[in-house]
Amino acid sequence: MSETSFYEILGEERLTLLLDKFYDKVFASSIIGPLFSRAPKEEIKHKQHLFLTQFLGGPALYTQTIGNPKMKQRHFPHKITNEAKDEWLRCMKEAIQELDWDDRNKFNLYSCFPKLAQHMVNS
Repeated sequence: MSETSFYEILGEERLTLLLDKFYDKVFASSIIGPLFSRAPKEEIKHKQHLFLTQFLGGPALYTQTIGNPKMKQRHFPHKITNEAKDEWLRCMKEAIQELDWDDRNKFNLYSCFPKLAQHMVNS
């Protein structure tokens, strides 16, 4: 019997809602909004959707569509400081808290991100 992935627990509809809430916060942020303003919001959300689907144990959509994630390498052109990382995590935490979901799953989802976010810091 296979284990249920976190992607399956979260569900497609909730993931889409999370990304809508998250990127509204990101683009409104004076700290990290400028980092994201170089590309259309819908394009960024689409790529993040592909990545999170795969990252959370769902189908390997990012790899199939774009290639190997290599997230640190893909983020090198952007100056990512500890302050930017903390702001990204704040936006994600707030977006997760706004979901209609139980607190345990919210905690577990958020817990997926701090280590990944720290990995992206490059300055």
